[in-house]
Amino acid sequence: MEEEIYDVGIIGGGPGGLTAALYCCRDQMKTILFEPMLMGGMVNEATLIENYPGFPTGINGYDLSSKIYDQAVSFGMKSEMAEVTAVKKTDNLFDVETTDNHFLCKTVIVATGSAKNKLNVPGEQELKGLGVSYCATCDAPFFRDKVIAVVGGGNTALMEAMHLAKFGSKVYLIHRRNEFRATKLVADRIAQEPKIETQLGYTVERIEGSEKVQDIVLVNKLDGSKKTLAVDAVFVAVGITPNSKCVEDLVHLSTDGSIITDVNMETSVPGVYAVGDVRTNSIKQVISACGDGATAAVSIKNKLS
Repeated sequence: MEEEIYDVGIIGGGPGGLTAALYCCRDQMKTILFEPMLMGGMVNEATLIENYPGFPTGINGYDLSSKIYDQAVSFGMKSEMAEVTAVKKTDNLFDVETTDNHFLCKTVIVATGSAKNKLNVPGEQELKGLGVSYCATCDAPFFRDKVIAVVGGGNTALMEAMHLAKFGSKVYLIHRRNEFRATKLVADRIAQEPKIETQLGYTVERIEGSEKVQDIVLVNKLDGSKKTLAVDAVFVAVGITPNSKCVEDLVHLSTDGSIITDVNMETSVPGVYAVGDVRTNSIKQVISACGDGATAAVSIKNKLS
């Protein structure tokens, strides 16, 4: 029996992957999507998304991903609840290997997203979504006139602190070193923002609160002394790790592990595409991941037609 060959294999069932599947299936390309967990990925953790067009009062992440999933299925998307371990080029096809099977595809879209680095301190996981956040663009409006802590010292952390200062009454910017890793220009802007108070040389010991964030406990790295800050939210910005391991031996990656793509979302290997948070220069928003997915799907349609 001849082995089944798919036009498109999509790795990852977040908004980018699901949108790519929707477009591919609607254009009658034989498509299979691989997702080891719940369809929707990290967006399912969002209790309210207010900046996705078409939902004036907002929508929670699970409902949004479910709608995209149902739409893709209505056009014939096939899915496998499986983790992809590797993608290998075989003649003119790609062999997508899972933990217990393999699938042959003419093209591949990597939509595996990225993982936000955690502090791994008591209270962080328990209060996630209850004041602990990893995205200022997503959640800043929920903390108008509140006291906010931002943890991190790179450009992303400082830019998030500046953004949060537009909403909160006060922002503590906490970094374990005695100087920021961010560029001087960004650091200078922080120094000029009256709402931001820096806490340099401190690490986070724990985040406290019962039904929501109430305090953050800091430890001075020099003398070990501790202090507690009363805050309403803690935004963690200590880096991300792109989930690019399954193609790390196949395509070119940037120094941080992101997959390098062109404007068509195509990687260094013709026929392999990357969309959403896993690719370089992503703004890491649901709508941009969906746009990437559509771009990759249209590019593949043009390639295969």
